[in-house]
Amino acid sequence: MFLPKPVRALALASTLLLIFLLLQLSRKTTPVKEPRIVYPDMKTDPNLEETHEPAGHLWRADDYAVDNPNSPRINATILSLVRNEEVDGMVTSMRDLERTWNHKFNYPWTFFNDKPFNEEFKTKTRAETRAPCYYEVIPPEHWAVPSWINQDLVRESGQILADEGAQYGNLISYHQMCRWNSGIFYHHPALKHIRYYWRVEPKVHFFCDVDYDVFRYMQDRNKTYGFTINLYDDPKTMPSLWPETMRFAEAHPEHLKPASDSARPWLEDKQRRPEHNEKANGYSTCHFWSNFEIADMEFFRSRAYEDYFNHLDRAGGFFYERWGDAPVHSIALGLFEDKSKIHWFRDIGYQHIPYFNCPNSPKCSGCKKGLFTDGEDFLYKEDCRPNWFRYVGKE
Repeated sequence: MFLPKPVRALALASTLLLIFLLLQLSRKTTPVKEPRIVYPDMKTDPNLEETHEPAGHLWRADDYAVDNPNSPRINATILSLVRNEEVDGMVTSMRDLERTWNHKFNYPWTFFNDKPFNEEFKTKTRAETRAPCYYEVIPPEHWAVPSWINQDLVRESGQILADEGAQYGNLISYHQMCRWNSGIFYHHPALKHIRYYWRVEPKVHFFCDVDYDVFRYMQDRNKTYGFTINLYDDPKTMPSLWPETMRFAEAHPEHLKPASDSARPWLEDKQRRPEHNEKANGYSTCHFWSNFEIADMEFFRSRAYEDYFNHLDRAGGFFYERWGDAPVHSIALGLFEDKSKIHWFRDIGYQHIPYFNCPNSPKCSGCKKGLFTDGEDFLYKEDCRPNWFRYVGKE
């Protein structure tokens, strides 16, 4: 039977629509996001608890004027390793930290770069603070790949890391940065007379008013290291770090703290993520995320740490693998320092994408209390704080 042209067109369209719908129904459904990890011994995030300043005497913002020669400021600095092209991100970080803390205490900013800072960088950063700003170039011998490193092996291993999906695995400047941050920065002449530092990177955020001198807190309480975020690392970037550490420990037992006083169980835990411990050959990969750290450089200048870093440096893993300063600092602190000298700054709201430290405090704004990440739910399994709370505590 003959059908008018418009009817035929409508029939064809209907057929095509039916085929399209059948194809859509036959496709696999999109997988549901992995749920947040629920830890049996951490029913809720401690950051949901009401957060207060540390107990005891705290140094308030009295007499901290930038031009006061008798200021209570101690020999400390805010420290940043940053490139000229990162100036806008650095300004963002400075603006937050000045607003929440440093406009009250006026500690100096010390910037480091393997190249000279340009005038744009200096002008923009000086505009964000009343405190002194210092612009330092890293000596070539501090930044260069050491002479004992096999460059062919570096290229080969870097490509393997990249093929395995290890971030920055074949970026040599990243390896140089990790080595410098691990064991060389505190030897820079500009830091010769500085004891404490607060590390700040570009594009980070601070959310809470901090009304006490954190450096004085570290000194008065005899604290060595302060952190906000505690994570698992990627085990494929450090398969030989823990075995090398154990070789060092066997050769230098005098540097180890007694097990009861140290955070070694946190380093060796294999209950939460046993696959990490297995792939890292005995190391849980838990570490303090070192883009935020407030620390006493006397620890890094100690014989124990210097011996340890030199051992690792000679082993070559900063270049043949991708040993980061975060696990290196964390392992050293966990083995060589009393765990009571490591402090969780739970009252300092902080973000480095994609993770947060968000306290429940009226001093904080712009940060949802208890938030660990605003990324995908699977990122919650990267949180190693439950291990820290279990083995060390919440102080």
